Amino acid sequence: MAEEKYITIPDKITEKSFAMIQDEIDKIDPNYTFNSPIEEQIIKRAIHTTADFDYMHSLRFTHDAIKNIKQAIMNHGTIITDTTMALSGINKRKLDELGVHYHCYIRDPEVREVANEKGITRSMAAIEVAAKLPTEKVFVVGNAPTALYKILEMIRENRLEVAAVIGVPVGFVEAKESKDELVNSDVPAIAAVGRKGGSNLAAALTNAIIYNLDLIK
Repeated sequence: MAEEKYITIPDKITEKSFAMIQDEIDKIDPNYTFNSPIEEQIIKRAIHTTADFDYMHSLRFTHDAIKNIKQAIMNHGTIITDTTMALSGINKRKLDELGVHYHCYIRDPEVREVANEKGITRSMAAIEVAAKLPTEKVFVVGNAPTALYKILEMIRENRLEVAAVIGVPVGFVEAKESKDELVNSDVPAIAAVGRKGGSNLAAALTNAIIYNLDLIK
């Protein structure tokens, strides 16, 4: 049997990827330092998922968001995503082990009804429906700026409580603006400022936290 010329073991692929990422960071900015071990893991996983080193500088962490997410996880809270794609990328086996709930409401009949009745996007209607959950809530938004705006609006109106928001919608119309508003608010958040982001990034940031809970002090 011919010797394999490439890595076939998943863990070794990830390990080599992270080593290559660190090597690249050292070349880009030899003086670059991470604020904490958990932020290092989150930023490196963002780069690992996107191959985009801009996330060294564009990810923002506000108001103890990482600690709040850990607390919500340990209290068996709910992770709510704005897209089925983001939810599909999150490690649900790990969430099941931790007793964490997870859901995407975008296709729920109630969401369609609310959206049609109020003349709003389904992403906005999904936030209204999710607000009824009795558990601690972490919102993970990778696609819909309107979802971020609705979260912030409902918080201001005392109609919604959140543990934290991961806000990384991608695109041109209101993507940058909605994330700027999130970062400048009092809401605990992880956000990617600028136009870049996406459901794959949203899932990666969530996974980075659930894989490294022991690093969060």
